[in-house]
Amino acid sequence: MIDAYQASSQARVNAALDTLFTAPSPELGRLYEAMRYSVMNGGKRVRPLLAYAACEALGGAAEQANGAACAVELIHAYSLVHDDLPAMDDDDLRRGQPTTHKKFDEACAILAGDGLQSLAFSALLDPALSDCPVQIRLDMVSALAVAAGPAGMVGGQAIDLGSVGLKLDQDALEYMHRHKTGALIEASVRLGALASGRATAQTLQALQSYARAIGLAFQVQDDILDVESDTQTLGKRQGADIARDKPTYPALLGLDAAKTYALELRDQALAALRPFDAAAEPLRDLARYIVERRS
Repeated sequence: MIDAYQASSQARVNAALDTLFTAPSPELGRLYEAMRYSVMNGGKRVRPLLAYAACEALGGAAEQANGAACAVELIHAYSLVHDDLPAMDDDDLRRGQPTTHKKFDEACAILAGDGLQSLAFSALLDPALSDCPVQIRLDMVSALAVAAGPAGMVGGQAIDLGSVGLKLDQDALEYMHRHKTGALIEASVRLGALASGRATAQTLQALQSYARAIGLAFQVQDDILDVESDTQTLGKRQGADIARDKPTYPALLGLDAAKTYALELRDQALAALRPFDAAAEPLRDLARYIVERRS
């Protein structure tokens, strides 16, 4: 079931994203080429899927969430471009291909990431992608700004960089990952729900509980795959976190206990969706997929 939903959602968001990378002048051609390369070179599109699924769970049409889906994927792509830079994680491989700074150069990669970040907010406000009322657009922009900034993803990355070689306890590790990984996943669900035009305080609270659980489960599973998978399957260097002496869930809890914890988080997410009917089935499938994926 998730395979068909993933394929249709990927096609939808890729078609929308593809409209955003036309350089307005020849002088900007290389920058836009780097931006396109950073976004359109594969990827599971988990965050857009969550935006679409949240919109549909509340009775909206998937197309209403096109702007939200593009925005969260653009923020995600920008974060990967910057995370891969030598000053941060210094990675050469992403999605089985050279990272942006290897394909182009470091300066171009920095600017491409900057461009993708601002383009994300333009996408939320683009009526050609989705035509939401003004107040909903403002709420979406505010939610994305918080999730992507120092109180969210950027702050989490700063904590991550400062934690190399340290032995964090579970509370500290979860605090880091609720910011670095979880904040944008939570925003993906919230933006999709808002795009439906049918969100209430009650449904947003339930969806936030769901998103908090899967956001952490996503990172736990990433840590497990860094131990168990291989470079070809992952599309990035296997064992990178171990090599950098980063704190991870398998290192802290042990591999078996980390797997058990991922399943517990999945179950928490599914429990949060009990008030929803069959329209939320894609969200349920995504919770299962997140802890079952192999890349």
